Order: sequence, then structure tokens, then C-alpha cells
Amino acid sequence: MSMDLRQIEYFVRVAELGSFTRASIALGIAQPALSRQVRLLELEAGQPLLLRNGRGVTMTEAGRVMLELGRGVLHQVSRLRDELGRLRGGVAGGVSLGLPPSLSRLLTVPLVRAATRELPGVRLSVSEGLTTAMQESLASGQLDLALLYNLPARPDIDSEYLLEEPLFVVSRYVAGARPHPVAPDALADMPLVIPRRPNAFRTLVEDALARTGRPLRIAMEADGVDAILGLVADGVGSAVLGASAVAASALAGRYAVHPIDGPGFTARIHLATSSQRPTTQAQRAMMALVRTALAESLDPVRRQGLPRLPESWP
Repeated sequence: MSMDLRQIEYFVRVAELGSFTRASIALGIAQPALSRQVRLLELEAGQPLLLRNGRGVTMTEAGRVMLELGRGVLHQVSRLRDELGRLRGGVAGGVSLGLPPSLSRLLTVPLVRAATRELPGVRLSVSEGLTTAMQESLASGQLDLALLYNLPARPDIDSEYLLEEPLFVVSRYVAGARPHPVAPDALADMPLVIPRRPNAFRTLVEDALARTGRPLRIAMEADGVDAILGLVADGVGSAVLGASAVAASALAGRYAVHPIDGPGFTARIHLATSSQRPTTQAQRAMMALVRTALAESLDPVRRQGLPRLPESWP
């Protein structure tokens, strides 16, 4: 077989986007030319890789194998280019970083500024995602690095524990009310706006309350920090979030933030990479910037360029 790297790249993009039309736009090539190249790859493979239908494409079993291994091939080619570029002088290459939504609001701007200043040869791309989804993106090669909450042990992911972020009860701000510690028993009586399963914060809260023998009282399930905070501000219920979620909100003054007076209400933040692929010099340099930016952004005293904390901040 004499598979063409370009054909593999085209196939991977079509499979990821589920459509020749969307892939042709993303790749900037005509759809007939894209379809012809993927068809040539299928001829080389000796079997169909995609099933075409009116709504787009789905993968055959061979297509799923091609997608998984093709991503690895493209990653290795990218790494080869990066390392050869490094030998020409300077750190160079592309790095894709995944961040949870709450941390993305704190870290994206400082990281881009630091990367532009200290790693001008590195192309940084940042995407938001939940821990469960980003684990799969790391394993598949779509992400090089990710900050993940409460990462369970996985053989295909290497992780470095960085720090713990305490969780708080976030409620709608009421004039004159002062923040106060909330006991787990009291938390169990509060209607909560909380993400759907699977979610690292929800699992943590459920496990902590289970130790008290109390279940969650759910007012509404909502995914996304903005949606949760919007519902809290509207009085639907309270939420359990990390300090970073409120600190990064443009409407931080609309919330009261209460510490939780009980064990187990802290989220462990890990810096994760794939154990199946070696890290490049560009990735290692970016990991160092991530460690520094995270420590500085989660320190309210040193935080700069972000909305001021409300008076109700504990």
C-alpha cells in the first residue's frame, strides 16, 4: 500500500466533521477533489472507509481503525516537523490545549500573552471542554495537553497533579446578606443548578453528600458555567463551583459565594498528556507556561486584568 499523507489528513477531517461539505470548507479545497482523494484512499485500503448518506457520512469498522491510527500518523509527522524546526533554532511547533470552561476564562488571555512573548515560534490553539470529553480528545490525538478536574487513572493518559481548588456554594446576591459557611447537611437541602452526568464537579458533590447519607436536591440540570451562573442569578437555585468560575464572570457582583464547611469539597486539577505519544519540546515549554499561569490566576491577590471580586467574596 502507498497511502498518501494528504489523503489520510483529508479522510480524518471528513470523519471528524461527518460531512464532505464541512470538511471541504475547513480544508479550503473543492468538494469533488476532496471526495476523489478519499476515494483513492479507500481503493488503497481495499474496502470502504465511509458510508455516504443524505445527512453526511458515517464510518465503517475499517474507517474507525483508519481514523484512530491516522490521527497518530499525522501527529507523528507534525512532531517530526516540530523537532526539525527546533534544530534550526528556537522552540517551534503547534500545541493544542484543552481547558475546562471555568479555567478557560481565567487562563486563555494570560496564556496567549505569555506564549506570544516567550514562545513566538509556537502556535497555540485553545479549546474548552468537559473533563470526560477532553480525556477522549487526548487519547485520540485531538489535544496535546489538557487541564482536567479529578482525573481518574487511565493507562492511555499521563497526568501531573498541580493543585486543589476549593469549591463554594454560589447563590444569588442579596443586599445586606453576608457570606457564611455552609454545612453539607444544609447543602443537601438547597435546590441546586448542577451539570448533567458525567461531570467531575457533579460526581464530587454527589460523593461528598453520599457520605452524609443525603442525596442531591436538583432544581435544574445545566451544562456550561455561563448557563449555570445565569440560572443562579435568576433565582432558580444555587450552584457548587470553583472560585475561578465566579472570579472570571463579568457579572461577579450578582453572586454571593459561601465556603463549604466539610471535607471533600475540593477539586484536584491535573495537567494531562497522552501516554501513547511522546511530548515535543513545544509542548513541554507550553506545559511550563500553563503551570505558572494556573498558579497565578487562582491566587486572588496576584490576579490581574480580571473583574474585581464582589464584596461577598469569602
